[in-house]
Amino acid sequence: MKNVLIVSHSMEIGGAESALIGLLNAFDYSRFNVDLFLLRHGGEFFDFIPSEVNVLPEIKEYASLAVPLSEIIRNRTFGTALGRLRGKRRAEEYCRSHNIKDTSYVFIDYSHKYTCRHMPMISEKEYDLVISYLTPHYFAAAKTKGKKKIAWIHTDYSSIEADFDSELEMWSAYDNIVAISEKVREAFLKNFPSLESKIFIIENMHPAELIRARAREFTVEDEMPDDGYVKLLSVGRFSIAKNFDNLPDICRRMKNVKWYIIGYGTDGDLIRAKIEEAGVGDRVIILGKRMNPYPYFKACDIYVQPSRYEGNSVTVNEALILGKPVAIAAYPTAASQIDDGVNGIIFPQDNAGSAEAIERFINDPELRARITENVKNSDFSKSDEINKLYSLI
Repeated sequence: MKNVLIVSHSMEIGGAESALIGLLNAFDYSRFNVDLFLLRHGGEFFDFIPSEVNVLPEIKEYASLAVPLSEIIRNRTFGTALGRLRGKRRAEEYCRSHNIKDTSYVFIDYSHKYTCRHMPMISEKEYDLVISYLTPHYFAAAKTKGKKKIAWIHTDYSSIEADFDSELEMWSAYDNIVAISEKVREAFLKNFPSLESKIFIIENMHPAELIRARAREFTVEDEMPDDGYVKLLSVGRFSIAKNFDNLPDICRRMKNVKWYIIGYGTDGDLIRAKIEEAGVGDRVIILGKRMNPYPYFKACDIYVQPSRYEGNSVTVNEALILGKPVAIAAYPTAASQIDDGVNGIIFPQDNAGSAEAIERFINDPELRARITENVKNSDFSKSDEINKLYSLI
């Protein structure tokens, strides 16, 4: 038996967390012992971790990374507090000197970088393989023992602002680096060309049978009624990456459409303000956070991903698994996920172009039927990608 350790953040609703469940479901547990360490326990996906996985105990220093500093001091995790304060100050200095507008990526990177030295070992056990599943990747590199260590990339590096010089040291600590698509790999190597020999591709794996079963758990006709409108659905965090702030203006330009949004996050107030500004409060409906979003996927007519950027959208694959036609914006990695006109459409990223393309798709029943048939006859679970991971061990 080979021993594997996977390190990740938590199991809150999110694309990477769903893909992690897919990865855990794909393992052959007759051949592998799998330990999972989460910085903090809980989250909507926590109960879906396979029973064969050994979830390591929570460690208070790591759990303190996502709580207010006052609580850290009460818990007497002073090293974590010191590292976070130092990281916050250095991140502010870097973002100010480099005129970085979206500072969130730098702030979390620096938070982990400067707290790492104060953190205890995650485990004293030596593993055949250690996987750091979500960036930043400082902890698994420094606080675990492994014969081989690999780090995962879920992010499109062509669309973020980061301290690439600092990150080069972080990525260089790993034996291999996994990109979730060819476009993600290409964007990564533009910033880190010296790491080309380490990087390879493993696409996101998805628990297809679990997704289909959960889609049948309840019906949503009260929230998404069949009232004559075409039902569009988008799911994701309310953040700049997902571009939900432009949905109201796009919807305003279309007729006979209701657009439902599932998610939560820091851009919630902005999205609500944009809905009011566009005068589409009756046609852009925020459903909020949903522990099980799959019945809503099942109820929609078209799943839409309007993102500014993506690595490899998990929700798009989930919609495809449920047999839905999808429409996605022309973000840099879009063509690596959708074959335009075959299993979905790719639309322009400007609002007018988005509205025109989506409405044209709605009004072409022959194209929608052909795409839907192609989707239903394809396997989007990607479960055989696990063999690429086995080859590393």
